[in-house]
Amino acid sequence: MNILMLAPEPFFQPRGTPISVYFRLKALSGLGHRVTLITYPLGEDRVFPGLRIVRVPRLPGLRAIKIGPSLIKLPLDAFLFIKAASELVRRRYDVIFSHEEAGFLGVILGKLRGVPHLYDMHSSLPQQLENFNFSRSALLKGLFLMMERLVLGGSRSVIVICRDLERLVESKGFGSKAVFLENFLDFEPERCSSAAIARKRKEMAPRGEKIVLYAGNFQHYQGIPLLLEAMARVKGKAVLVLLGATPADRRELDRACVRLGLAGRVTFIDRVPPADVPLYIAAADALVSPRLTGTNTPLKIYSFLKSGKPLVATRLWTHTQVLDDRLAVLVEPTAEAMARGLSFALFDKSARKIARTAQAKADKEYTYPIYLRKISQALDKAVNGLTAPSP
Repeated sequence: MNILMLAPEPFFQPRGTPISVYFRLKALSGLGHRVTLITYPLGEDRVFPGLRIVRVPRLPGLRAIKIGPSLIKLPLDAFLFIKAASELVRRRYDVIFSHEEAGFLGVILGKLRGVPHLYDMHSSLPQQLENFNFSRSALLKGLFLMMERLVLGGSRSVIVICRDLERLVESKGFGSKAVFLENFLDFEPERCSSAAIARKRKEMAPRGEKIVLYAGNFQHYQGIPLLLEAMARVKGKAVLVLLGATPADRRELDRACVRLGLAGRVTFIDRVPPADVPLYIAAADALVSPRLTGTNTPLKIYSFLKSGKPLVATRLWTHTQVLDDRLAVLVEPTAEAMARGLSFALFDKSARKIARTAQAKADKEYTYPIYLRKISQALDKAVNGLTAPSP
């Protein structure tokens, strides 16, 4: 099958949607399909059999594209539309496979060229306006709601990455189009030998402290200030490692660390290649996801479940779509409750039983063959109007 994929983000960079796109491409290639990926000018090329990457022109002075909605995406998406239209004139494609706001472009192009459209719904576009504090305009939100409905209505198949999005699609009357596909695949890790783990532990906790690890971006919805307040209340020898911080993140949070008396107990580590993250996870004693807002399941939750390490997470829908008290230490989103949860995960042996239960579930339910079957199901719905048997 020839697939035209539209990805309005810098590919590849180690962050949310680009990681999802990477594994969609890996799966499609593994299934024998040919993909032309049209994407932004920033990012690193990745090679898969049958993959061709086409990048839109680079704007003068463009060096980075922030996570979430931004005005710089408007001209880039216009270029993406033109490139995609050109591809559809020059080559025959069996399906258009669009991510995020490119779904609107894909639906238009699909109608013009008579090509079925598959929408990969990583989030609700109207909700992004709130999550990233982009705009409080009721008019803009109404426009995004209208666009979202048009995309859902104009697509033959819709991939949803969490139960919340599945419910949203069903509530709008398009539930029959939905294919639930969690983003649970991981990059192949470098071999985490016992010696490498010991060295990493010594680097992060030179005095033999217990290690709490946060890995991800530092957007406000992630709840990092709450995590710092909780860490200040944790008694015993423990340090917090914040993986993925930019220099700007570090400058802002350093002041909070000083105010909370956390000097020497918090370590900031820059972004690392995805294949290096498992080493940090293996060296930690507990993992944490302090997210405060949003309804999508954080991508990292699946990696954390597979790790066999106790996970502390806020008891909010963003987490409880996947987690319950058998799989994680769920806490209310307060500093006091999170501090108790972290202390339990670090110092109570019964937390290890929870971690082992989570790991067993992940090993059974989050596998590559299941992922491939769900991708095939989404394609079958888009091209043939068929629903493959559920795994």
